[in-house]
Amino acid sequence: MSVDFTDKECQYNSRKKLFGLCDDQYPLSIPAYIDENNGSKWIAVVVNENRFHVIFTAIDKCIEIKKENGKMAKRCDGVLSYDDTIVFVELKERGASGNQWVIDAEKQLRETLAFFEKEDIAKTFHHKKAYISNRMHPKFKVSQTRRMNHFFETTGYILRIENRIYL
Repeated sequence: MSVDFTDKECQYNSRKKLFGLCDDQYPLSIPAYIDENNGSKWIAVVVNENRFHVIFTAIDKCIEIKKENGKMAKRCDGVLSYDDTIVFVELKERGASGNQWVIDAEKQLRETLAFFEKEDIAKTFHHKKAYISNRMHPKFKVSQTRRMNHFFETTGYILRIENRIYL
């Protein structure tokens, strides 16, 4: 089954040097989106120094991705794209210590990427990245280096675990 990762109904655009990605907790039916004004809501901060025309496509709560058994697949929150670069993003707001939020986010990214890589559009992107962003844990931890290296080896995507996304 083909998945439309370019559904215009799920897209937001920005050329700003700095903007945020938000995923409001309430109502639960609202997909992730770009916000250019209210930094207090930003889970991830996107630094776009070159002012690329960036498209953010919400995936979770907007694009249906179903497994062969008909059940909904785990989906990441969204994807940023510009030129020949694509950046899948999972947004978290968990303050608890421990690693479970990273494990959960990685599963969501992997499942989304598996579906994306089956689509012809995947071949048009030469720079492929994935971010796990958590406002409560904004900085990269060296302890995640093995996880990030393994992610790259198995998916071909560079994984970063931090809340600043540099384009």
